[in-house]
Order: sequence, then C-alpha cells, then structure tokens
Amino acid sequence: MSLQDHDAVKRVKHVRRPKKTPAERAHRQKVQKKRLVALGVPQEVADKMTPLQIRNKVVRPAKVKREVAAAAAIA
Repeated sequence: MSLQDHDAVKRVKHVRRPKKTPAERAHRQKVQKKRLVALGVPQEVADKMTPLQIRNKVVRPAKVKREVAAAAAIA
C-alpha cells in the first residue's frame, strides 16, 4: 500500500471541518459574558472587558469568585 492510497492523505480537512460563523461567535461571547456576570462580576465591568479578557476569566471560575470576594471585602 502506497502513501497515496492512505486515508489520511486523501482526506481534505478544510472541506470537512465546519466554519465558525460570526453569528455563532457573537452567541458564544454573549453566553460567556452572562456566565461571568453570574460569577459575581458587575455588569458594568463585564461590558468594558474585551472578548479575550472575558474568555480568560471564564476559564477559571474559582479564581474569579475569589477576586470578586476580595474586591467586595475592600469596598
């Protein structure tokens, strides 16, 4: 069996893999922002954050809860 006959070589990944649409991206960002607000981050603060900042915060919810509690203790 030659390498040309192998299935991995025949498969065209960019044709098979679905594209991410702008609508799906907007929906993901909206859901992530809601999740961040549910963790205790004020809505005004979440609105000023970039999508990248929101995504990085949502990855570690326990850390966000600690930060929110620490900010509440100071204020």
